[in-house]
Amino acid sequence: MPKEVGVTRRQGLRSAAAAAIAVPLLTTAGSSQPASAGEYAGALNVMTFNVRFATVVDKTQRWSVRRPVMRELLRRERPHVIGTQEGLYQQLRMIEKDLGGHYDWIGTGRGGGSKDEFMAIFYDTRRLDPIEFDHFWLSDTPYAIASNTWDADWLRMVTWVKFADLADGGREFYVLNTHLDSVSQYARERSAGLIGETIAGWDRSAPVIVTGDFNAAAHDNRVYDLMLDNGLVDAWDAAASRTQAYGTYHGYRALKPGGRRIDWILTSPGVTTHWAAMNTFSVDGMYPSDHLPVQASLTLG
Repeated sequence: MPKEVGVTRRQGLRSAAAAAIAVPLLTTAGSSQPASAGEYAGALNVMTFNVRFATVVDKTQRWSVRRPVMRELLRRERPHVIGTQEGLYQQLRMIEKDLGGHYDWIGTGRGGGSKDEFMAIFYDTRRLDPIEFDHFWLSDTPYAIASNTWDADWLRMVTWVKFADLADGGREFYVLNTHLDSVSQYARERSAGLIGETIAGWDRSAPVIVTGDFNAAAHDNRVYDLMLDNGLVDAWDAAASRTQAYGTYHGYRALKPGGRRIDWILTSPGVTTHWAAMNTFSVDGMYPSDHLPVQASLTLG
């Protein structure tokens, strides 16, 4: 059984009504979309999204201005799973409200309880039922709350959930969500190793989805190689079709075609990726975050 360490949730785990829902059409304003983007019977729409923490430090991009843009984006897309990074507790409650019902989330602050940033996983309760979950810190003492033994610039952690897919007879699969350090390459590499050890200990018959901001460029950093060595597949590369590629961290500046892709969705090898997308939705030049959300339509196998 998982260790429950400082768990903070909006609601207790609950059994959702077993009602399958159609996969939403990718509808990103102001961006191209895969030629084949659309509905695939039983496919799972997954998003990874660094939501940029709500803070008064940001001036023109403060959360009160970004929130309506994020609300519109999420209501357009309706992902079944969203692995978020950087969200603060009250901010996550607002995002849950803005999703408009049928969503819940699991997470804890990286400082313990409601403190600091979360690696919260949102999910559509009509489609998914969480049956097991846990949190651990990216350190030599992963179950010591707020531990940092690898000299990461910030506390770093993982939240993971084992779901039952109500649209597929209760089929079980894992989602692991993380945010690796932005400064220390050593900490990032050690983190990739610990994540791999964790996945290796899971039920090998259950598919795995990993979401996160890895602060390392795909194809251009050893962290990427280590994650693939963990037996994972890059959904972006595996996709049958995809949108134009940009640097996923844009910092509210002009998007950079072909820039550093640091936000990834990874899967176990048996998962099929129908399409992958970098969602460039904005309103009057305002983006919902300083990162682009990355999406993928997946069939678990």
